[in-house]
Amino acid sequence: MSNNGHNIEKTNFDAFINAVGSEIQQAQVRLITAANAQMLFHYWKMGNYILYHQQLHGWGSKTIKQLAKAIRLNFPEKKGYSERNLTYMCQFARTYPLRVLQNFIETDAKLIAPSVKKIEDEVHYLNDSQFTQEPLAQIQSTGNKEITITQEPLAQIHNVAKTVSDIYRMEIKDIENVFMASPVAKTNWASHVIMLNSSLPLGVSYWYMKQSVEMGWSSNVLKIQIETNLYSRQISNNKVNNFTVTLPAPQSDLANYLLKDPYIFDLAGTKEKADERDIEEQLVKHVTRYLLEMGNGFAFVARQKHFQIGNSDFFADLILYSIPLHAYIVVELKATPFKPEYAGQLNFYINVVDDKLRGENDNKTIGLLLCKGKDEVVAQYALTGYDQPIGISDYQLSKAIPENLKSALPSIEEVEEELTSFLDKDKNP
Repeated sequence: MSNNGHNIEKTNFDAFINAVGSEIQQAQVRLITAANAQMLFHYWKMGNYILYHQQLHGWGSKTIKQLAKAIRLNFPEKKGYSERNLTYMCQFARTYPLRVLQNFIETDAKLIAPSVKKIEDEVHYLNDSQFTQEPLAQIQSTGNKEITITQEPLAQIHNVAKTVSDIYRMEIKDIENVFMASPVAKTNWASHVIMLNSSLPLGVSYWYMKQSVEMGWSSNVLKIQIETNLYSRQISNNKVNNFTVTLPAPQSDLANYLLKDPYIFDLAGTKEKADERDIEEQLVKHVTRYLLEMGNGFAFVARQKHFQIGNSDFFADLILYSIPLHAYIVVELKATPFKPEYAGQLNFYINVVDDKLRGENDNKTIGLLLCKGKDEVVAQYALTGYDQPIGISDYQLSKAIPENLKSALPSIEEVEEELTSFLDKDKNP
């Protein structure tokens, strides 16, 4: 065989190895995801099982404490059944009965193309609806007598599936299918505990659950987003923009949905009265956390992008690219409250980026003006008459986010590094 033929064979074999390595990596992710969903389903069944027997037998508040102790004594190798975790399992089952899971699935179907109004309507519907565990509520209590948990009821844990099937009068496989199809099954347990502790309305919990899955948030990131009230900042707050008159309907809805007000940036070390350049430098330095706050699908393009227009030099503060919008985003930072002339300056940069960077497959460039406060009436008036899409948001500088803040999903570089390491080990056992 010629060297050329040998090289082709080696190239083909390397491509084959890469494909196999990719499949193994993906299989590991699928296995972990499936294991997480099965664990959640088990916790949900356990919660239903405990609630059922509490109501059926009138067991008092010490039931969970006694059950945790009995499991610890009889199954010392089993972890995750502390009194605290069993209490969360009951809360988990009570918060997400079968009817709620089914409504979540129906809501998923309605929100394939998200918009602020559609999300608000569905969240309000979930918040206002009275979901109760009717089969559990029909069980008559026999008094509030305490019992001692023994091996006998402990052994009944193996019949949890049958008990849950009896509660909902459905085959356990059908119940499992509903659970697995809901967003509840796609969120890790630590994140569920955070949401249960936050006492969020049902619809708002649903929204955070969906965001957590779509954005790949770790439980730490989810906690921060809840604490900084992301739902209000992205959905329920009144936003100032002209998207409806400058963008076609599908894109204007999406742009308005992706816009937040205010933005909260973690800029540890920034001076209290930082100017625009200080803030820009910190945002670029901590670009990962910056893009996390911007949202899903934003890529960093440039900072202080130079444009020579005529005989003058201009520098755009920040340029991003939004993958969902297929559009460049020009960001102008102001360390002062909004002034009408800021909109004119941003409109100029949008025109320049449209002319110099925008390709034939890119949608209209969008401008985002970030200010240290604004009069919403003045800001809305200032946008009247502009043909370019512009959004105006406040921003706040926060130093509360810990340094180890990190998304649950690895970066592309980390995945490539792990895959290369895996392939190297395979080649050199």
